[in-house]
Amino acid sequence: MTVDEQLRALAPQVLAALVRRGGDFETSEDAVQEALLAAATQWPHEGVPDNPRGWLITVASRRRIELWRNESARRRREEAAAAATPEPASVPEVDDTLTLLLLCCHPALSAASQVALTLRAVGGLRTDEIARAFLVPEATIGQRISRAKQRIKTGGATFTPPGPDELPARMAAVRHVLYLIFTEGHTASSGTALHRVELTTEAIRLTRQLHALRPDDGEVVGLLALMLLTEARRPARTDPDGALVPLAEQDRRRWDAGAVAEGTTLITQALAHMPVGPFQLQAAIAAVHAEAASTADTDWAQILTLYDLLASIAPGPMVTLNRIVAVAMVDGPAAALGQLDEAAEDPVLTGHHRVDAVRAHLLDLAGDHDTARAHYRRAARRTLSVPEQQYLQRRASARR
Repeated sequence: MTVDEQLRALAPQVLAALVRRGGDFETSEDAVQEALLAAATQWPHEGVPDNPRGWLITVASRRRIELWRNESARRRREEAAAAATPEPASVPEVDDTLTLLLLCCHPALSAASQVALTLRAVGGLRTDEIARAFLVPEATIGQRISRAKQRIKTGGATFTPPGPDELPARMAAVRHVLYLIFTEGHTASSGTALHRVELTTEAIRLTRQLHALRPDDGEVVGLLALMLLTEARRPARTDPDGALVPLAEQDRRRWDAGAVAEGTTLITQALAHMPVGPFQLQAAIAAVHAEAASTADTDWAQILTLYDLLASIAPGPMVTLNRIVAVAMVDGPAAALGQLDEAAEDPVLTGHHRVDAVRAHLLDLAGDHDTARAHYRRAARRTLSVPEQQYLQRRASARR
Protein backbone atom coordinates (compact mmCIF):
# COMPACT_ATOMS: atom_id res chain seq x y z
CA MET A 1 0.00 0.00 0.00
CA THR A 2 1.39 3.39 -1.01
CA VAL A 3 1.59 6.32 1.38
CA ASP A 4 -1.26 8.03 -0.46
CA GLU A 5 -3.46 4.91 -0.20
CA GLN A 6 -2.60 4.51 3.48
CA LEU A 7 -3.45 8.14 4.24
CA ARG A 8 -6.73 7.89 2.38
CA ALA A 9 -7.69 4.80 4.37
CA LEU A 10 -6.71 6.37 7.71
CA ALA A 11 -8.29 9.79 7.10
CA PRO A 12 -11.84 8.95 8.25
CA GLN A 13 -10.57 7.12 11.35
CA VAL A 14 -8.42 10.08 12.37
CA LEU A 15 -11.18 12.61 11.76
CA ALA A 16 -13.67 10.45 13.65
CA ALA A 17 -11.33 10.24 16.64
CA LEU A 18 -10.94 14.03 16.79
CA VAL A 19 -14.63 14.80 16.32
CA ARG A 20 -15.63 12.23 18.93
CA ARG A 21 -13.33 13.93 21.46
CA GLY A 22 -13.82 17.56 20.54
CA GLY A 23 -17.24 17.63 18.92
CA ASP A 24 -16.26 20.44 16.50
CA PHE A 25 -16.42 18.97 13.01
CA GLU A 26 -15.15 21.98 11.10
CA THR A 27 -12.07 22.64 13.23
CA SER A 28 -11.26 18.94 13.47
CA GLU A 29 -11.56 18.47 9.71
CA ASP A 30 -9.21 21.37 9.03
CA ALA A 31 -6.70 19.96 11.52
CA VAL A 32 -6.84 16.49 9.94
CA GLN A 33 -6.26 17.91 6.46
CA GLU A 34 -3.10 19.61 7.71
CA ALA A 35 -1.93 16.42 9.43
CA LEU A 36 -2.46 14.48 6.20
CA LEU A 37 -0.47 17.09 4.30
CA ALA A 38 2.35 16.83 6.84
CA ALA A 39 2.38 13.04 6.54
CA ALA A 40 2.35 13.16 2.74
CA THR A 41 5.39 15.43 2.89
CA GLN A 42 7.37 13.63 5.62
CA TRP A 43 6.59 9.92 5.38
CA PRO A 44 8.03 9.29 1.88
CA HIS A 45 11.41 10.63 3.11
CA GLU A 46 11.42 9.75 6.81
CA GLY A 47 9.50 6.48 6.66
CA VAL A 48 6.03 5.54 7.87
CA PRO A 49 5.86 5.60 11.70
CA ASP A 50 5.19 2.41 13.64
CA ASN A 51 1.75 3.69 14.61
CA PRO A 52 0.65 5.81 11.62
CA ARG A 53 -2.90 6.28 12.91
CA GLY A 54 -1.61 7.46 16.28
CA TRP A 55 0.89 9.78 14.58
CA LEU A 56 -1.86 11.41 12.55
CA ILE A 57 -4.19 11.77 15.53
CA THR A 58 -1.42 13.34 17.60
CA VAL A 59 -0.41 15.82 14.90
CA ALA A 60 -4.01 16.67 14.10
CA SER A 61 -4.83 17.12 17.79
CA ARG A 62 -1.94 19.55 18.23
CA ARG A 63 -2.98 21.46 15.14
CA ARG A 64 -6.54 21.67 16.44
CA ILE A 65 -5.20 23.21 19.66
CA GLU A 66 -3.37 25.82 17.59
CA LEU A 67 -6.58 26.61 15.75
CA TRP A 68 -8.41 26.98 19.04
CA ARG A 69 -5.72 29.38 20.26
CA ASN A 70 -6.34 31.56 17.24
CA GLU A 71 -10.05 31.63 17.91
CA SER A 72 -10.25 31.83 21.68
CA ALA A 73 -8.59 33.97 24.32
CA ARG A 74 -9.44 31.69 27.17
CA ARG A 75 -6.21 30.20 28.52
CA ARG A 76 -7.89 27.52 30.54
CA ARG A 77 -9.41 25.97 27.46
CA GLU A 78 -6.03 25.92 25.76
CA GLU A 79 -4.35 24.22 28.69
CA ALA A 80 -7.14 21.70 29.14
CA ALA A 81 -7.04 20.82 25.46
CA ALA A 82 -3.24 20.56 25.49
CA ALA A 83 -3.35 18.28 28.50
CA ALA A 84 -5.78 16.03 26.64
CA THR A 85 -3.49 15.63 23.62
CA PRO A 86 -3.16 11.86 23.08
CA GLU A 87 0.15 10.10 22.73
CA PRO A 88 0.41 7.53 19.93
CA ALA A 89 0.46 4.62 22.35
CA SER A 90 -2.80 5.73 23.96
CA VAL A 91 -4.84 6.08 20.78
CA PRO A 92 -8.00 3.95 21.06
CA GLU A 93 -8.63 1.33 18.41
CA VAL A 94 -12.29 2.28 17.97
CA ASP A 95 -13.27 2.66 14.30
CA ASP A 96 -15.88 5.42 14.03
CA THR A 97 -16.06 5.40 10.23
CA LEU A 98 -19.75 4.52 10.21
CA THR A 99 -20.59 7.32 12.64
CA LEU A 100 -18.61 9.74 10.48
CA LEU A 101 -20.47 8.57 7.36
CA LEU A 102 -23.77 9.08 9.14
CA LEU A 103 -22.71 12.58 10.18
CA CYS A 104 -21.70 13.50 6.63
CA CYS A 105 -25.09 12.27 5.42
CA HIS A 106 -27.00 14.36 7.96
CA PRO A 107 -30.58 14.99 6.80
CA ALA A 108 -30.08 18.76 7.11
CA LEU A 109 -27.70 18.63 4.13
CA SER A 110 -28.58 18.49 0.44
CA ALA A 111 -27.56 15.43 -1.56
CA ALA A 112 -24.83 17.44 -3.33
CA SER A 113 -23.42 18.58 0.01
CA GLN A 114 -23.57 15.05 1.41
CA VAL A 115 -21.59 13.74 -1.56
CA ALA A 116 -18.94 16.47 -1.34
CA LEU A 117 -18.54 16.17 2.43
CA THR A 118 -18.36 12.37 2.31
CA LEU A 119 -15.64 12.45 -0.35
CA ARG A 120 -13.68 15.03 1.65
CA ALA A 121 -14.10 13.71 5.20
CA VAL A 122 -14.47 9.96 4.68
CA GLY A 123 -12.83 9.50 1.30
CA GLY A 124 -9.91 11.77 2.03
CA LEU A 125 -10.09 13.47 -1.37
CA ARG A 126 -8.84 17.03 -1.63
CA THR A 127 -11.21 19.79 -2.66
CA ASP A 128 -9.52 20.14 -6.06
CA GLU A 129 -9.85 16.38 -6.67
CA ILE A 130 -13.58 16.49 -5.96
CA ALA A 131 -13.98 19.54 -8.17
CA ARG A 132 -12.20 17.84 -11.09
CA ALA A 133 -14.29 14.70 -10.66
CA PHE A 134 -17.55 16.65 -10.92
CA LEU A 135 -16.30 19.20 -13.47
CA VAL A 136 -17.11 22.22 -11.33
CA PRO A 137 -14.84 25.02 -10.08
CA GLU A 138 -12.80 24.24 -6.97
CA ALA A 139 -14.31 27.29 -5.26
CA THR A 140 -17.79 25.82 -5.75
CA ILE A 141 -16.87 22.58 -4.02
CA GLY A 142 -15.04 24.50 -1.29
CA GLN A 143 -18.11 26.61 -0.60
CA ARG A 144 -20.34 23.54 -0.66
CA ILE A 145 -18.17 21.77 1.91
CA SER A 146 -17.89 24.89 4.06
CA ARG A 147 -21.66 25.38 4.08
CA ALA A 148 -22.21 21.72 4.90
CA LYS A 149 -19.88 21.88 7.91
CA GLN A 150 -21.54 25.08 9.07
CA ARG A 151 -25.00 23.55 8.81
CA ILE A 152 -23.86 20.58 10.87
CA LYS A 153 -22.45 22.97 13.47
CA THR A 154 -25.44 25.30 13.66
CA GLY A 155 -27.84 22.38 13.60
CA GLY A 156 -26.36 21.08 16.81
CA ALA A 157 -25.43 17.68 15.36
CA THR A 158 -23.25 15.64 17.69
CA PHE A 159 -20.76 12.90 16.95
CA THR A 160 -22.96 10.12 18.24
CA PRO A 161 -24.70 7.33 16.36
CA PRO A 162 -28.35 8.10 15.61
CA GLY A 163 -31.00 6.36 17.67
CA PRO A 164 -32.66 3.10 16.59
CA ASP A 165 -35.62 4.97 15.09
CA GLU A 166 -33.41 7.28 13.03
CA LEU A 167 -30.73 4.79 11.94
CA PRO A 168 -32.60 3.13 9.01
CA ALA A 169 -33.21 6.46 7.27
CA ARG A 170 -29.66 7.63 7.87
CA MET A 171 -28.26 4.33 6.55
CA ALA A 172 -30.44 4.74 3.47
CA ALA A 173 -28.90 8.19 2.96
CA VAL A 174 -25.38 6.76 3.28
CA ARG A 175 -26.10 4.06 0.71
CA HIS A 176 -27.67 6.63 -1.60
CA VAL A 177 -24.66 8.94 -1.39
CA LEU A 178 -22.25 6.11 -2.14
CA TYR A 179 -24.42 5.08 -5.09
CA LEU A 180 -24.44 8.67 -6.42
CA ILE A 181 -20.65 8.79 -6.21
CA PHE A 182 -20.32 5.49 -8.07
CA THR A 183 -22.90 6.40 -10.72
CA GLU A 184 -21.19 9.68 -11.55
CA GLY A 185 -17.92 7.81 -11.90
CA HIS A 186 -19.37 4.99 -14.01
CA THR A 187 -21.08 7.26 -16.56
CA ALA A 188 -20.08 10.88 -16.11
CA SER A 189 -23.07 13.15 -16.59
CA SER A 190 -21.03 15.63 -18.63
CA GLY A 191 -17.60 16.17 -20.11
CA THR A 192 -15.30 14.32 -22.49
CA ALA A 193 -14.67 11.20 -20.39
CA LEU A 194 -17.14 8.35 -20.09
CA HIS A 195 -15.65 7.09 -16.82
CA ARG A 196 -14.23 8.81 -13.76
CA VAL A 197 -12.30 5.89 -12.32
CA GLU A 198 -11.25 7.81 -9.21
CA LEU A 199 -14.91 8.07 -8.21
CA THR A 200 -15.89 4.44 -8.89
CA THR A 201 -12.77 3.27 -7.07
CA GLU A 202 -13.52 5.49 -4.08
CA ALA A 203 -17.18 4.45 -3.97
CA ILE A 204 -16.25 0.77 -3.94
CA ARG A 205 -13.61 1.33 -1.25
CA LEU A 206 -16.03 3.18 1.01
CA THR A 207 -18.78 0.63 0.42
CA ARG A 208 -16.37 -2.17 1.37
CA GLN A 209 -15.71 -0.31 4.62
CA LEU A 210 -19.44 0.07 5.22
CA HIS A 211 -19.97 -3.63 4.51
CA ALA A 212 -17.26 -4.53 7.03
CA LEU A 213 -19.03 -2.39 9.63
CA ARG A 214 -22.56 -3.54 8.73
CA PRO A 215 -22.20 -7.09 7.32
CA ASP A 216 -25.84 -7.95 8.06
CA ASP A 217 -27.27 -5.02 6.08
CA GLY A 218 -28.63 -6.69 2.95
CA GLU A 219 -28.82 -3.46 0.98
CA VAL A 220 -25.16 -2.67 1.70
CA VAL A 221 -24.31 -6.13 0.37
CA GLY A 222 -26.51 -5.49 -2.65
CA LEU A 223 -24.89 -2.10 -3.27
CA LEU A 224 -21.39 -3.54 -3.12
CA ALA A 225 -22.37 -6.40 -5.45
CA LEU A 226 -23.97 -3.95 -7.88
CA MET A 227 -20.84 -1.78 -7.93
CA LEU A 228 -18.54 -4.75 -8.50
CA LEU A 229 -20.66 -6.26 -11.28
CA THR A 230 -21.02 -2.90 -13.00
CA GLU A 231 -17.37 -1.91 -12.67
CA ALA A 232 -16.37 -5.34 -14.00
CA ARG A 233 -17.60 -4.26 -17.45
CA ARG A 234 -15.54 -1.07 -17.57
CA PRO A 235 -12.62 -2.49 -19.61
CA ALA A 236 -15.05 -3.40 -22.40
CA ARG A 237 -17.24 -0.27 -22.31
CA THR A 238 -14.92 1.77 -24.51
CA ASP A 239 -12.88 0.99 -27.62
CA PRO A 240 -9.19 1.94 -28.00
CA ASP A 241 -10.27 5.45 -29.08
CA GLY A 242 -12.38 5.94 -25.97
CA ALA A 243 -15.70 5.56 -27.79
CA LEU A 244 -18.63 4.01 -25.92
CA VAL A 245 -19.37 0.33 -26.66
CA PRO A 246 -22.93 -0.75 -25.73
CA LEU A 247 -23.51 -3.90 -23.70
CA ALA A 248 -24.70 -5.93 -26.68
CA GLU A 249 -21.44 -5.27 -28.54
CA GLN A 250 -18.95 -5.65 -25.68
CA ASP A 251 -16.25 -8.31 -25.72
CA ARG A 252 -17.23 -10.09 -22.53
CA ARG A 253 -13.83 -11.72 -22.32
CA ARG A 254 -12.53 -8.30 -21.27
CA TRP A 255 -14.83 -8.14 -18.25
CA ASP A 256 -13.09 -8.44 -14.88
CA ALA A 257 -13.77 -12.07 -13.99
CA GLY A 258 -12.70 -11.60 -10.37
CA ALA A 259 -15.13 -8.73 -9.82
CA VAL A 260 -17.92 -10.68 -11.53
CA ALA A 261 -17.30 -13.70 -9.32
CA GLU A 262 -17.19 -11.64 -6.12
CA GLY A 263 -20.29 -9.64 -7.01
CA THR A 264 -22.24 -12.74 -8.02
CA THR A 265 -21.33 -14.53 -4.80
CA LEU A 266 -22.34 -11.55 -2.68
CA ILE A 267 -25.75 -11.11 -4.28
CA THR A 268 -26.50 -14.84 -4.33
CA GLN A 269 -25.85 -15.09 -0.60
CA ALA A 270 -27.78 -11.89 0.16
CA LEU A 271 -30.89 -12.98 -1.75
CA ALA A 272 -30.83 -16.33 0.02
CA HIS A 273 -30.54 -15.00 3.57
CA MET A 274 -31.57 -11.32 3.73
CA PRO A 275 -34.71 -9.26 3.10
CA VAL A 276 -34.84 -8.17 -0.53
CA GLY A 277 -34.27 -4.50 -1.36
CA PRO A 278 -33.76 -2.30 -4.45
CA PHE A 279 -29.96 -2.52 -4.56
CA GLN A 280 -30.13 -6.30 -4.30
CA LEU A 281 -32.56 -6.47 -7.22
CA GLN A 282 -30.35 -4.21 -9.34
CA ALA A 283 -27.36 -6.39 -8.48
CA ALA A 284 -29.34 -9.51 -9.38
CA ILE A 285 -30.13 -8.00 -12.81
CA ALA A 286 -26.43 -7.23 -13.31
CA ALA A 287 -25.56 -10.80 -12.30
CA VAL A 288 -27.96 -12.26 -14.90
CA HIS A 289 -26.23 -10.16 -17.58
CA ALA A 290 -22.83 -11.25 -16.27
CA GLU A 291 -23.73 -14.95 -16.39
CA ALA A 292 -24.74 -14.82 -20.07
CA ALA A 293 -22.20 -15.50 -22.79
CA SER A 294 -23.88 -12.96 -25.08
CA THR A 295 -26.94 -10.73 -25.37
CA ALA A 296 -28.76 -13.49 -27.23
CA ASP A 297 -28.05 -15.95 -24.41
CA THR A 298 -29.33 -13.57 -21.72
CA ASP A 299 -32.31 -14.73 -19.68
CA TRP A 300 -34.44 -11.69 -20.51
CA ALA A 301 -37.55 -13.20 -18.95
CA GLN A 302 -35.76 -13.37 -15.60
CA ILE A 303 -34.52 -9.81 -16.04
CA LEU A 304 -38.06 -8.60 -16.78
CA THR A 305 -39.34 -10.36 -13.65
CA LEU A 306 -36.64 -8.67 -11.58
CA TYR A 307 -37.52 -5.28 -13.06
CA ASP A 308 -41.16 -5.90 -12.22
CA LEU A 309 -40.16 -6.50 -8.60
CA LEU A 310 -37.90 -3.45 -8.61
CA ALA A 311 -40.65 -1.24 -10.05
CA SER A 312 -43.03 -2.41 -7.34
CA ILE A 313 -40.75 -1.53 -4.40
CA ALA A 314 -38.61 1.31 -5.81
CA PRO A 315 -40.26 2.84 -8.89
CA GLY A 316 -38.37 5.49 -10.80
CA PRO A 317 -37.94 6.85 -14.33
CA MET A 318 -34.70 4.97 -15.08
CA VAL A 319 -36.20 1.74 -13.76
CA THR A 320 -39.14 2.30 -16.10
CA LEU A 321 -36.92 2.85 -19.14
CA ASN A 322 -34.70 -0.14 -18.39
CA ARG A 323 -37.76 -2.34 -17.84
CA ILE A 324 -39.16 -1.26 -21.23
CA VAL A 325 -35.98 -2.46 -22.93
CA ALA A 326 -36.46 -5.84 -21.22
CA VAL A 327 -40.09 -5.89 -22.43
CA ALA A 328 -38.83 -5.46 -26.00
CA MET A 329 -36.53 -8.46 -25.62
CA VAL A 330 -39.33 -10.63 -24.23
CA ASP A 331 -42.54 -9.41 -25.91
CA GLY A 332 -41.20 -7.53 -28.93
CA PRO A 333 -40.54 -3.86 -29.79
CA ALA A 334 -44.17 -2.99 -30.57
CA ALA A 335 -45.27 -3.78 -27.01
CA ALA A 336 -42.30 -1.84 -25.63
CA LEU A 337 -43.00 1.22 -27.79
CA GLY A 338 -46.54 1.37 -26.46
CA GLN A 339 -45.25 1.38 -22.89
CA LEU A 340 -42.63 3.99 -23.79
CA ASP A 341 -45.33 6.36 -25.09
CA GLU A 342 -47.04 6.13 -21.71
CA ALA A 343 -43.78 6.51 -19.75
CA ALA A 344 -42.73 9.56 -21.78
CA GLU A 345 -45.68 11.49 -20.31
CA ASP A 346 -43.92 11.52 -16.94
CA PRO A 347 -42.74 15.14 -16.41
CA VAL A 348 -39.46 13.84 -14.98
CA LEU A 349 -38.62 12.28 -18.34
CA THR A 350 -39.69 15.24 -20.47
CA GLY A 351 -36.76 16.20 -22.67
CA HIS A 352 -34.49 13.49 -21.22
CA HIS A 353 -32.08 12.15 -23.81
CA ARG A 354 -32.52 8.56 -22.64
CA VAL A 355 -36.17 8.55 -23.75
CA ASP A 356 -35.07 9.33 -27.30
CA ALA A 357 -32.21 6.85 -27.09
CA VAL A 358 -34.51 4.04 -25.94
CA ARG A 359 -37.11 4.96 -28.57
CA ALA A 360 -34.45 4.88 -31.28
CA HIS A 361 -33.29 1.45 -30.11
CA LEU A 362 -36.84 0.09 -30.13
CA LEU A 363 -37.56 1.55 -33.58
CA ASP A 364 -34.39 -0.09 -34.86
CA LEU A 365 -35.58 -3.43 -33.50
CA ALA A 366 -38.93 -2.84 -35.22
CA GLY A 367 -37.21 -2.09 -38.54
CA ASP A 368 -38.11 1.62 -38.71
CA HIS A 369 -34.55 2.83 -39.22
CA ASP A 370 -35.41 6.26 -40.66
CA THR A 371 -37.38 7.30 -37.59
CA ALA A 372 -34.77 5.70 -35.35
CA ARG A 373 -32.10 7.90 -36.94
CA ALA A 374 -34.01 11.05 -36.06
CA HIS A 375 -34.36 10.00 -32.42
CA TYR A 376 -30.68 9.04 -32.16
CA ARG A 377 -29.80 12.53 -33.36
CA ARG A 378 -32.19 14.19 -30.94
CA ALA A 379 -30.81 12.13 -28.05
CA ALA A 380 -27.28 13.18 -29.04
CA ARG A 381 -28.26 16.85 -28.91
CA ARG A 382 -29.76 16.47 -25.45
CA THR A 383 -26.96 14.69 -23.59
CA LEU A 384 -24.03 16.59 -22.06
CA SER A 385 -21.72 13.56 -22.18
CA VAL A 386 -19.38 13.78 -25.16
CA PRO A 387 -18.84 9.97 -25.43
CA GLU A 388 -22.61 9.43 -25.41
CA GLN A 389 -23.06 12.17 -28.04
CA GLN A 390 -20.49 10.51 -30.29
CA TYR A 391 -22.02 7.05 -29.82
CA LEU A 392 -25.56 8.26 -30.60
CA GLN A 393 -24.36 10.18 -33.66
CA ARG A 394 -22.58 7.04 -34.93
CA ARG A 395 -25.77 5.04 -34.46
CA ALA A 396 -27.67 7.66 -36.47
CA SER A 397 -25.08 7.63 -39.26
CA ALA A 398 -25.17 3.83 -39.45
CA ARG A 399 -28.91 3.94 -40.26
CA ARG A 400 -28.45 5.69 -43.62
